[in-house]
Amino acid sequence: MNTTLPTLRLAATLLLAAAVPAPAHAADWYAPQTPFALYGNTYYVGTNGISAVLVTSPSGHILIDGGPTGAAVQIADHVRQLGFKVEDIRYILSGHEHFDHAGGIAALQAMSGATVLGSPAAVEVLRTGQPDKRDAQYPDLETMDPVANTRAVRDGEVVTLGPLAITAHFTPGHTLGATSWTWQSSEGGKTMHMVYADSINAIVAEGRSFSRNPLYPSARADVERSIATVEALDCDVLVSAHPEGSDLWERLAKQATLGTAAFVDRTACRSYGANARARLTKTLAAEAQQ
Repeated sequence: MNTTLPTLRLAATLLLAAAVPAPAHAADWYAPQTPFALYGNTYYVGTNGISAVLVTSPSGHILIDGGPTGAAVQIADHVRQLGFKVEDIRYILSGHEHFDHAGGIAALQAMSGATVLGSPAAVEVLRTGQPDKRDAQYPDLETMDPVANTRAVRDGEVVTLGPLAITAHFTPGHTLGATSWTWQSSEGGKTMHMVYADSINAIVAEGRSFSRNPLYPSARADVERSIATVEALDCDVLVSAHPEGSDLWERLAKQATLGTAAFVDRTACRSYGANARARLTKTLAAEAQQ
């Protein structure tokens, strides 16, 4: 048997990813989920607890987010179940640089050979696998396998692949590198504005402050601006980083009778922003009492 070094490295990466146990407090992140069509050439390939979205084309595919550490095999299986090849994924786009959303990216990159794209702050974390100490959730953040072949994008940059065009919208605050992504998908002669909205919630680790973090003093202003950004997007079909944040499972339950029209809600981004604004108000009120 003539096994090449890259093949051995890939096998080791996949075995390591599959062996990582799920954190007890986040077992739902890894709960199984059958993949399904969202609209046109866009598909949900994530777990039941963490979103990952595949946008397909004859020229290759783009994957948004890689799920938690250890979920790469499940996501890859979902891609195959839908009839697509993991090896045809040309780009992996990062939402934000936490292990529950980006922990699987290294293994998926190794499987596909894709280039991993994200904001400069996100790419810095992905390259090293080490959490950002400026993050309000530090030190409650796990390390990740370092990601090879990364490239930073600009705010507003359009990532193109054949007929695909996906735009980066920096939405920091939850993390310094958080990015939401938008594109268009067509079906039955109708074109929808698709949104992958990253987390825009003000969340802090115990003993840390969101609004008075000396390492990230602009966190409040950033998250307020990011909420406004998401609310203003052209938004027909929304998938949030955590699927329950955009009522994805309630919409999926209606798919049997409505088809992919079940996922269309032009108020979804505004509702997502309103919920994040309420979360910020609650966080700030709690910190004012400290």
